[in-house]
Order: sequence, then structure tokens, then C-alpha cells
Amino acid sequence: MNHLKKAYEFCHEGKHDKALQEFDLVLKEDPKNIMVLIDKGVTLQNLGNIQKSISLYNKALELDPKNLDALLNKGSALHTLAKYDQAIKCYDQALNQDKNCAMALAYKGLSLGEQGKIKNALKFFKKALEIDYDYDLAQISRDKAFEILKSKRKSRLFKTA
Repeated sequence: MNHLKKAYEFCHEGKHDKALQEFDLVLKEDPKNIMVLIDKGVTLQNLGNIQKSISLYNKALELDPKNLDALLNKGSALHTLAKYDQAIKCYDQALNQDKNCAMALAYKGLSLGEQGKIKNALKFFKKALEIDYDYDLAQISRDKAFEILKSKRKSRLFKTA
């Protein structure tokens, strides 16, 4: 079995450290393999090593500045670090490549929501759902945004009463 297949198998089994070793063997032979750079980054991100994952996404983006997977994953990593403005820039770059990327729309909505821009976030969740109605992340996030808006309205009503 080749190293890449082993890496994916280890990831599937939750053996991330072994997967990283296999990714490293692939990258040793082919250091410009964008897919492996991204997948190694995702594995590191899953292990909580966000800075190293961002470094790998950046390497992938140096090789292919328009790579949607690298942009989305970098945005997700930045979001994890609460760097929402930088995450939104990644999602905007992804949307410049594919305006119908439901994931970029939903992720942008999440970052906007974290900034307290609930109405704006809601617009992006709705757009994501127009493209992919079954997109769970967008549905759950949209519902949560509606709840937040309702609770804000109720609290305003009680303050004025």
C-alpha cells in the first residue's frame, strides 16, 4: 500500500500521528503536492495545531493561489483562532473563485456571527441554503441566528415596557 493510502487509512482510524508520518513521506518525494499539503494541514488542525496547519495552507496557496480547499481550510483555521476578519478574507477569495460555494458562504456567515453581525450572517446562511438546501451547517447556523435575533427583540421589548 502506498504512503498516501496509508495516511488516509490512519486518518480514518483516528491515528493522526501515524497519518502525519505518511504525509511526510509523500511530501519528501513530492514537496509541491498541494492535495497532501492541505490534507496534512487538516490533520494538524484536527489535532489542534492550528499555526502549523495555516503554514501548510499558505504553502499550498503559494503553489496555487486560487485553491478553494486551501482557502476554505485556512479560513476555518483562522476562525478557530478568533481571527474573523482574516477568515472572512479567505472566504471572500474563495467566493471570488466560485460565487456558489455553499461552504464559503456558510463559513463566512459563521465568522460574521461571531463578530455579532447576526443579520449579515443570516444572509450568508440563506445564500448557502439556496445553493444546497440540505447543508446542515448552514441550516443549524441559520436557525441559531434566528434565535439570537428573536431573543434580542424580546429583550428590547422588555426594556421599553
